[in-house]
Amino acid sequence: MYLASDLRKGLKFEIDGDPYVVVGFEFKKPGKGQSLYKCKLKNMITGNLFERTYRSGDKFERADLEEQEMEYLYSDKDAYCFMHTSNYEQIFLTKEQLGDATDLLKDNTVCTVLLHNGQAIGVTLPNFINLVVTVAEPWAKGDTATGSTKPAVLETGFEVQVPPFIDQGQMVKIDTRTREYVERVNE
Repeated sequence: MYLASDLRKGLKFEIDGDPYVVVGFEFKKPGKGQSLYKCKLKNMITGNLFERTYRSGDKFERADLEEQEMEYLYSDKDAYCFMHTSNYEQIFLTKEQLGDATDLLKDNTVCTVLLHNGQAIGVTLPNFINLVVTVAEPWAKGDTATGSTKPAVLETGFEVQVPPFIDQGQMVKIDTRTREYVERVNE
């Protein structure tokens, strides 16, 4: 059990059987009476956001959450297949559950899947992923302005800004948290 005094940004707990995460938090101590904890909560299954205020005596159930390493295998329309790396069981997630992770997801990528009561509810990609550039404009000699970039389309269809020396067919490292180019990868 959590107490209201345990509330902080990033804390995960259950309300009516659904897992919620605190995405915003504000503590208020009025001159008289109990302390107030104003929270912005996000439903981890539906993604809905709402605000709720709790008093210092309120209690919360811990969310039954588990993270497991799984390998992304393939997509079939709106279903994305992941396989447990230990027991080879397969589970399917929807595009809504994956969110914008689908832009950087390539076959055989090992990801962390978040499970609630044994049901998959979300995916965390590795911090860095290497992808091949499929479309990039050629570099014009003399185009050496500092900090200049050009758009490039990666093998997953994601478009990212890269330095002008990156060519089609080269592999680049992308930071999945910021969704930006990090460096060229020499194979």
